[in-house]
Amino acid sequence: MKNREIVSSRILNSPVEKVYQAFENPNHLKNWWGPEGFTNTIHAFDLRPGGNWILTMQGPEKGNYENSSVFTSVLPNQLVSWKRKSQPLFDMEIAFEKLEENKTQITFRMIFDTIEECEKMRKFVEPKNEENFDRLERELKTM
Repeated sequence: MKNREIVSSRILNSPVEKVYQAFENPNHLKNWWGPEGFTNTIHAFDLRPGGNWILTMQGPEKGNYENSSVFTSVLPNQLVSWKRKSQPLFDMEIAFEKLEENKTQITFRMIFDTIEECEKMRKFVEPKNEENFDRLERELKTM
């Protein structure tokens, strides 16, 4: 399965509860989700198993990207996972791991149906996930 996965992680200088809050609160999430230059309009964010997450990501160059997902697992301060219903299709997990009182490792794990789809996305996704983490770090400083 590893060859169908893209995994990105970063250690953040914030408590796990604060990092989780940056995800669970749509008012914070909209400020950091996605690559540099993107803005977000969150239409639905029902953070529970079976709940919908629907958002429009506005790109700086190529217009809007509609995203629709269903949450499959929600363990506060530990793990959130969802299944995308819009293209590209993949399962996503975000793990929140407390390392120390003010240190948290966040890990994105994207699981694709095929190796081919994963490899097609890898060259784009890996650097964009790093931009996502940069934006999260900036948002955490405002909280």
